[in-house]
Amino acid sequence: MAEGAGTRAQIVDAANRLFYVKGFEHTSFATIAETVGISRGNFYHHFKSKDEILGAVIEARLQSTRAMLAEWDRDERGPAERVRRFVEIVVTNGADIQNFGCPVGTLTNELAKLGHPARPQAVAVFDLFRTWLRAQFEELGFAAEADDLAMHVLAFSQGVATLSNAFRDGEFVRREVDRLHAWLDERLAHGPTPRAAH
Repeated sequence: MAEGAGTRAQIVDAANRLFYVKGFEHTSFATIAETVGISRGNFYHHFKSKDEILGAVIEARLQSTRAMLAEWDRDERGPAERVRRFVEIVVTNGADIQNFGCPVGTLTNELAKLGHPARPQAVAVFDLFRTWLRAQFEELGFAAEADDLAMHVLAFSQGVATLSNAFRDGEFVRREVDRLHAWLDERLAHGPTPRAAH
């Protein structure tokens, strides 16, 4: 039982990386099986279809994202530091992003092009980041604007990841990250935007 669970986890890990590096459509059962070092028959014992593997990969990504956000909640002193930690992702994961783009964005884009029914499940990783970022801005006192600010930070991350992958320019990424830190400093200094009187 434990051995079977271990093999399944190996398959999901290998598929996760291959879907990121090669794309979902261009990753075959045979490639995943070869990467893990198991026979096709053993492979089918764990997963009957590539869509089934995709579902397991998305679930694994959701679990790892939840774990990462929980770690940031524990490790950082407050919400501003947590937002900054998110902003730095494009630097922390810079080499992979330059080579392959953002793992979340590339998968959701590919599934959208394919009209794949799992696209909403893949978007759930973005939803996790959005909800978490919104909570940080709410804690900083930006309740009315929290979702807009969360989406702004998400849009920044995706834009920089896309251009990093296109131009492979680490200095550009660092400059843009510094600009977003400066924007955050300014927003925190000025506080929430006053609501218009009705």
